[in-house]
Amino acid sequence: MLDMNSTQSEMANQVRSGQGFIAALDQSGGSTPKALALYGVAEDAYTSEDEMFDLIHGMRSRIIQAPNFNGDKVVGAILFEMTMNRQVNGKPTAQALWDDNGVVPFLKIDKGLEDAKNDVKLLKPMPHLSDLLPRARTNGIFGTKMRSVIDAANREGIAEIVSQQFEFGREVLSHGLVPIIEPEITISIADKADAENILLEELHKALDAMDDEVMLKLTLPETAGLYQPLVDHARAMKVVALSGGYDRTEANARLKDNQGIIASFSRALTEGLSADQSDADFNATLANTIEDIHAASIT
Repeated sequence: MLDMNSTQSEMANQVRSGQGFIAALDQSGGSTPKALALYGVAEDAYTSEDEMFDLIHGMRSRIIQAPNFNGDKVVGAILFEMTMNRQVNGKPTAQALWDDNGVVPFLKIDKGLEDAKNDVKLLKPMPHLSDLLPRARTNGIFGTKMRSVIDAANREGIAEIVSQQFEFGREVLSHGLVPIIEPEITISIADKADAENILLEELHKALDAMDDEVMLKLTLPETAGLYQPLVDHARAMKVVALSGGYDRTEANARLKDNQGIIASFSRALTEGLSADQSDADFNATLANTIEDIHAASIT
């Protein structure tokens, strides 16, 4: 059973009732080069993985320290493990997020995906969790995130993905953290709407079997309001939406059609930000983005 201390209870209240969205700042080794390229930093700007991670931490720190990046409109932020282990404003990142910004810190915990089977990509094994989850709790992390992928409306595959996500979710809960369950449906598949209907059924069954609350992170659906039964479920602390490759305009438009779901965007959040921008231009661009995503999240 999840045992929350007072700080975690405050964070849980922020997640449940906060008027805003969750920023996804959790690009890992595989996605960092693309994120940096979109930020205007080409691959020839660094010669090692350490230099690459220094640059992406610089981008994340710049976002976190921007004046508008605070709990008024940003409910939480998802971090990469290396970001958790580093500092912002002279403090461990998770502590800086909560103490200085009022933003709830989450941690990406998965190690990537297995090869496709039954039209889904399951999570790779995560034996590192027995070490990582206690460290996350000590570092002030509130919850975790793990992403797997659905590439077709294959009931067997979708049921397997949901089962695996909730199995890991129970392990996360046993360490006093709240898991974000993320079975992403690829936005370009021909049978996306059918996959979403199957996923809705499987998630509802899995939530019914839970004793504790979890969070859900889902691809924005083809049918507006499809996931309302999950939003209303007693075991869903919050349902959030990934942008999934939609640009910010499209993602926000779809989000507005799904009441009770808030954004958890990555690429759509950093759209328009550049390493060579002045602090004033960077902060102004980010402020406009935060305003747009916030407005869509509270509609």
